[in-house]
Amino acid sequence: MIDFSLFSTFDLLGTVAFAISGALAAMSRKLDLFGIFIIAFVTATGGGTVRDILIGNNPVMWMENTFYIYLISIITFLAIIFRHKINHLKTSLFLFDTIGLGVFTITGVEAGIENGLSPIISIALGAITGTFGGVIRDILCNEIPVIFRKEIYATACIIGALAYVILYDLNVDNDVIYVVTSLIVISIRLVVVKFKIALPSFYIDPPDEKAS
Repeated sequence: MIDFSLFSTFDLLGTVAFAISGALAAMSRKLDLFGIFIIAFVTATGGGTVRDILIGNNPVMWMENTFYIYLISIITFLAIIFRHKINHLKTSLFLFDTIGLGVFTITGVEAGIENGLSPIISIALGAITGTFGGVIRDILCNEIPVIFRKEIYATACIIGALAYVILYDLNVDNDVIYVVTSLIVISIRLVVVKFKIALPSFYIDPPDEKAS
């Protein structure tokens, strides 16, 4: 069952956002119905699944609570039905991906704190929960994951997760922490994409192939 606390509401919001993100990505690749559902599902549950495996939470959340399966299925079909109503596909994909990123960062850090893990590990869990669904989505769609290229993606999660830990240590109300943390992550990503801010990249030229 799902309660209606702010934390659970944020968790459901992240699930919906990432499911739509995955469905849009799959449709942009012209996948069939099954492919769209699989991409939507792994995008919405991938980060949480990796998190639960790492902290030994067995079974993982979507196996323990099948509500997530029904929710993702409904959202996927709605995304398909209203696909022509969604203007500017790339903008929509970016928006839902960003919302999911911010919201799932919260659930990851919260899981770490609830399991008595150190702040650094809780921050790492926040980043993993926020990013790994998108990583799996991009890999299945035959793209280099966004986390590894051009945009500050995981960095936004880490900064937001750090803010969560600091506010938690200051005994700030949990609901305030949830809102502030998600807004920090979402705002950072919107700003860095708007102004095309990126971490430096490094490369080497391939060795010259000389004819022997």
